[in-house]
Amino acid sequence: MQVQDLLLTVNKKIVPVVIVGLLLLGLAAYWFFSRGDRSGAIVMYGNVDLRQVELPFSDSERIAAVLVEEGTKVKAGQVLARLDSGRLVPRVQQAEARVAAQSEALRKLRNGARPEEAAQARAAVNAAQAEAANARSQFERLRGISEESKGRAVSPQDLEAASTAARMSEAQAENVRKALELTLAGPRREDIDQAKAQLDAAQADLALLKRQLADLELISPTDGVVRNRLMEPGELATPQRPIVSIAITNPKWIRAYVSEADLRHIRIGTPASVTVDSAADSPLRGTVKFISSTAEFTPKTVQTEELRTSLVYEVRVFVEDNDDRLRLGMPATVTIDRAAPLQQPADQQQPGEFAK
Repeated sequence: MQVQDLLLTVNKKIVPVVIVGLLLLGLAAYWFFSRGDRSGAIVMYGNVDLRQVELPFSDSERIAAVLVEEGTKVKAGQVLARLDSGRLVPRVQQAEARVAAQSEALRKLRNGARPEEAAQARAAVNAAQAEAANARSQFERLRGISEESKGRAVSPQDLEAASTAARMSEAQAENVRKALELTLAGPRREDIDQAKAQLDAAQADLALLKRQLADLELISPTDGVVRNRLMEPGELATPQRPIVSIAITNPKWIRAYVSEADLRHIRIGTPASVTVDSAADSPLRGTVKFISSTAEFTPKTVQTEELRTSLVYEVRVFVEDNDDRLRLGMPATVTIDRAAPLQQPADQQQPGEFAK
């Protein structure tokens, strides 16, 4: 009995020690596996992200056609939609006619008078001079008769009328001669400059109308996929209302978060491996190109070391997705090898900035 009581007493003392030892061993194992192997890989979880653009028309007009559907892959320069051009085309034609007319007027001024016009002006001068000479001869003849007859053969009124006619003919001849000089001299420099300015204004109006005509087609600025078709033919488009939205398929990145303890192992340019649930055995190559300089989820000032190490920072890992497997919002896993050499770009980009 004494031996059994002794064994029972020993067992009662050993069992708690064993239980405590097992608990400590379990806690140690949990701590070891939960903290992970600091010499191994950093695993981050995030979602696929990409840029999007919403494309409106630059003018207000009725939509004539929308040429793409949701999910359509588009290329840069592809026409996505068109506006009605019924009112703008006649204005363009009118502006083209105005430019043509002003261009011909300027060319006429620069070329000056034609040889035929100069010959015509010379003939007019000769005719006017002949008429002036005839009028002067008539006046001289009447004055001679008046002097010989002492005023009896020719009345003073007739003599005065002949004198006036002679002076008027001479003035007309001088006027025609000056017109000939202007014809031979050509237009004034100021007139040519004025015509040139009017032509420039007409060409500017035409260029503006042609730009507006070109803007009636909505052109894709980049390669991508149509995410939303927001308006339909017949609706009134305005610069404030997008017609379609496009998801830009390149570049793509994973928006993930890393703890402060692992942050020292990551730099701009660090290589990474990216996997998704649908293709876990086919990792994609990626590169860290953005590290936030501000911690996330910090509602108050952190003072203890434990809380400081629980802070997380946004990391963007740009992915080479040549097969277009990644979709917006898709969950993804990012793995970074701690032992991998850190690659700092030549421009020494700081965290919080995109790599160039």
